[in-house]
Amino acid sequence: MTLSLVVVTLAIFATPMLLSRFKISVLPTSVAEVIVGIILGQSCLHLVKMNTVLDYLSTLGVIFLMFLSGMEIDFSLFKKNSKSQMTPLELKQANAQPKASPLKTAVVAYILSCVTAVVLAVLFKVSGLFSNFMLATILFATVSLGVVISLLKENELLSKPFGQTLLLFAVLGEVVPLLTLTVYSSIYSGKGETLWLISLIFIAAALFLRHFHKFFSFYDQINKATTQLDMRLAFFIIITLVVIAESVGAENILGAFVAGIVVKLLQPEKETQRKLDSIGYGIFIPYFFVLTGVKLNIPALLASPKTLILIPLFFIAFTVAKLPAYFGFKTRFTKQNSRAASMLATTTITLVLATLTVAQQLHAITSQQSGAFILAGILTCIFGPMMFNKMYKPEPEDEKSTQVRIIGANFITIPAAQQLSNDGYDVNVYTDNQTDYKTYRNSRVKVNLVKTLDADELIKQEIFDTDILVLAYNSEINYHLALSAKKYGVQEVLTYIETRDPNNTMEKELEEAGIDIVNNFSMDVNVLRTAIESPSMLQVLSHGGNARIYEVTVTNARYAGLEIQELPFIKDITISRIFRNRRSIPPHGSTRIQLNDHLIFSGERDVVQKIRKSLGRLNEE
Repeated sequence: MTLSLVVVTLAIFATPMLLSRFKISVLPTSVAEVIVGIILGQSCLHLVKMNTVLDYLSTLGVIFLMFLSGMEIDFSLFKKNSKSQMTPLELKQANAQPKASPLKTAVVAYILSCVTAVVLAVLFKVSGLFSNFMLATILFATVSLGVVISLLKENELLSKPFGQTLLLFAVLGEVVPLLTLTVYSSIYSGKGETLWLISLIFIAAALFLRHFHKFFSFYDQINKATTQLDMRLAFFIIITLVVIAESVGAENILGAFVAGIVVKLLQPEKETQRKLDSIGYGIFIPYFFVLTGVKLNIPALLASPKTLILIPLFFIAFTVAKLPAYFGFKTRFTKQNSRAASMLATTTITLVLATLTVAQQLHAITSQQSGAFILAGILTCIFGPMMFNKMYKPEPEDEKSTQVRIIGANFITIPAAQQLSNDGYDVNVYTDNQTDYKTYRNSRVKVNLVKTLDADELIKQEIFDTDILVLAYNSEINYHLALSAKKYGVQEVLTYIETRDPNNTMEKELEEAGIDIVNNFSMDVNVLRTAIESPSMLQVLSHGGNARIYEVTVTNARYAGLEIQELPFIKDITISRIFRNRRSIPPHGSTRIQLNDHLIFSGERDVVQKIRKSLGRLNEE
């Protein structure tokens, strides 16, 4: 071990804290790490010198980066759902979606970029500035998948259509040039006849999918804390496919990317994905970004007059090549966000480094030209994300409030609707009773009068077009409406049912249909139990005020594995119950939070809203 390793590791630890300390939000962490590497390396302070250990860590970093990139792809976007299997509501929602899917949008945008890259490569060849047409085309068509993913994660966009579109664009911008580079290097080096060997990577991937497709279905039965079989399988797949890729003359990052796709298609648990993310983004990937900067010798590159000319020209070419992508993005998203997406698409560094390494080994490029490409690529990684952060605004489809429709206006539903409205829900109350309508129409919620409670008529009026449906009329009406709503396709139906006949099968039918049931008896029992177990919770239930009971699903990886007593906001809330895999868990200070836990808690509304948003935040590391 050397001092250089210590310095790099310290830099990896300190960089995100410095960004937070000085509130530098326009610069992605990955780009900041490259800049820190430049400062520490031979370009500036000379504190870090490359050695075998650091070389290995850098290689592991880029391999893990490509592996996790493959795992980030949402393959449901490639599926064409059969409309015959959709509920009427799902079919209606599908028809209302923009015609341009994320996949189609990304493909069109990338094709436009590729055409522009070819034109630019021709111009450079004709002008004599860079004569290698094929190499220039590959370089101008590349996108830095690692930087794009890092920024999308930081902005919590990976789970949204806009984020998935950009991710697919970046995947194309890495995979297509990568495959093209493999073909180019094979032909250039006179090994074109061995190109067919690349298919061995995909054959091996298919074998993994065939033999391990049921692995995670019985994983919990065989796994132990000391074995971590999911991690062992992931590393086995990564190493195997990387070794095969290198053996057949392809780039190791191609094997790593395919490995990520394989593991994703095996459908691992959320916890497995979280652990892999932790290993990648917490350990290996930062080494790649920092050491990328360390390897650069900027003073030497700038010493050449030709390099000084090429740097701005290559930077312009990298940028211009991606600008036509705007017209592809515009088919699905707003003009402003389409411009923001095309700016982020200009980032290119990961594959540029790999491409230039191969090109230099083949003696297809000079060191000055290589240096100019690298510096231009680094500039795009600063310029693109900064412009994106300034320009991006949430898409209208991402800002929709949860819709709640309540059938029945009474002394219970109206106060509940008022409280839900205050918490950001889009609530509408419906009644066919003139008296109830006149009584509650001037309340602080939207109360609507309907002529009939016939299910077909309610569907026709789009009252069942909602996220949550609450039925609060009499049991008989609620029963029929609940079944009709579920058949129509409403995801969450909550209905009041009160029956004293032990032979009545009403509740059983509703439960089998996936409908949640409320009745006075069960509510009274639960309140009494709460009063005995948690007197303070009874105060919340009885007196209301600003403190109420809330539920949130934990999707923020930051809190996974923490004990309840370690939560930074635990003094502001009271956790009464945890639901995990449909099991109720009594919370204790030492109980560890897991991803997808449902937390039932109470607290002051002003504080709770921030906590719910933090716990439910996606893609945060």
